[in-house]
Amino acid sequence: MAETKCLAVVGSGQMGSGIAQLGAMHGLHVWLLDTDPVALSRASKAISSSLQRFVSKGQLSQAASTDALRRLQFTSNLEELRSADFIIEAIIESEDVKKTLFLELDKIAKSSAILASNTSSISITRLASTTSRPRQVIGMHFMNPPPIMKLVEIVRGADTSDETFHATKALAERFGKTIICSQDYSGFIVNRILMPMINEAFFTLYTGVATKEDIDTGMKLGTNHPMGPLELADFIGLDVCLSIMKVLYTGLGDSKYAPCPLLVQYVDAGRIGRKCGIGVYDYRRLPASIKSSPRL
Repeated sequence: MAETKCLAVVGSGQMGSGIAQLGAMHGLHVWLLDTDPVALSRASKAISSSLQRFVSKGQLSQAASTDALRRLQFTSNLEELRSADFIIEAIIESEDVKKTLFLELDKIAKSSAILASNTSSISITRLASTTSRPRQVIGMHFMNPPPIMKLVEIVRGADTSDETFHATKALAERFGKTIICSQDYSGFIVNRILMPMINEAFFTLYTGVATKEDIDTGMKLGTNHPMGPLELADFIGLDVCLSIMKVLYTGLGDSKYAPCPLLVQYVDAGRIGRKCGIGVYDYRRLPASIKSSPRL
């Protein structure tokens, strides 16, 4: 396959905007698509701020930051993605919604384009089945936040070709990422291990074993984790954690993956973490710099 020159990212949330930023920083022409103009405006500001932080830390020149912004275009029109060599989906963690999008992308993307999903748990094989090009569908799971975290998890579906895998690996390496490869099983590698730990932390809180502060302090100081599991859940989004636990529970058929009732309750109450101001912890009175901290 030819070298990727034009990248498209669908979904302008924290993951999508971060992936788009990576592409622009590494010389690609990038389209960032979202159906919500307000979300696109928010993403544009977030990318500009992130690039400026790289400049202020001496990790990027001002000229390179300016060039990256020039290579980045925002749109709500799916037709704009016809020129893309590589399209990465980074929308809500819902199989039905992703399948609908892949069906639409398959219709408008050029025949040589690769369709990748940033899903952290959903079957790539099932997503690929909605398209006419299953050999060109692959999982490319970035860690949050994409410009900072060094890992990309690549997941081949049942029909993913070697050419698609090598093109995806080359793109991740161009971004300076370390690559791990997972078989197409629920949760892949990272979330197969991480999410049950977070879920168990919720059970520990739910059953009154300890306070949220002591649970997080115990894991930070006792196991050298940079964030406690409940704090990390708030950073990821409790809604995302719950979605992944449901995928694990359904896909693996083991009761040990059943979501904790407290996690379910928090999501039902709209307490989904930092992005809304409250989750396990209340962030509404914290300084903006702490609320938006990208460090894990």
